[in-house]
Amino acid sequence: MTCWYEGPLAAFDTETTGVDVEGDRIVSAAVVVQDGPGARPRSTRWLVNPGISVPEGATAVHGLTDEHLRLNGRWPAPVMDEIAKALAEQCAAGRPLVIMNAPFDLTLLDRELKRHRAAGLAHYLGQNPLRVLDPRVLDKHLDRYRKGRRTLTDLCEHYGVTLEGAHDAAADALAALEVVRAVGRRFAGRLERLTPTELHTLQATWHAAQARGLQAWFARQGTPELVDTAWPLRPELPAAA
Repeated sequence: MTCWYEGPLAAFDTETTGVDVEGDRIVSAAVVVQDGPGARPRSTRWLVNPGISVPEGATAVHGLTDEHLRLNGRWPAPVMDEIAKALAEQCAAGRPLVIMNAPFDLTLLDRELKRHRAAGLAHYLGQNPLRVLDPRVLDKHLDRYRKGRRTLTDLCEHYGVTLEGAHDAAADALAALEVVRAVGRRFAGRLERLTPTELHTLQATWHAAQARGLQAWFARQGTPELVDTAWPLRPELPAAA
């Protein structure tokens, strides 16, 4: 029987105006599907005119300027609808969905859907459950004592994955997918008997523990920063009184 990391996988990534999932916007996104290791990936890309100015710091990361997005981007409402339907299609097909730092991309998409479509991601998924594989969570749990950062670039270097065109949504999605395959092979003894559904549930527990550990580290440093334990989607903040 083929192990999940040698079978079909899909991946999702976004580029954004910033790192605030409640207020920032998606400017580009991609869904990449690969039927197996070495198979040619199929990519669907979206470019968005977010309707707000892109900060210089964000442009410095992904290279997307206000002018470029005004000329080439589409309005957010139809794009968010298409992205959500594309993810729902992958879930319905039973493909695990690779998302690096899933709570960021999925939460931001959920908020964009509510902003522009008046319906969150759950509405689009319906009865098709998410089965997310987050390379950041997997790596941090399986190799927890390794020193150093665990950005996508760092994980690619550690696992020998080529990342061409970092901070391009399609390139990052494909790289994350390949990292997950590499993690699966390296830790096959601990992963091969687990299904993607079981791994999804386990990652929620692992991420919560990782978040609590990071929160404790911030406390020791005297940094008043809160770390959300929710995975793969953060709950919506209560409305201000």
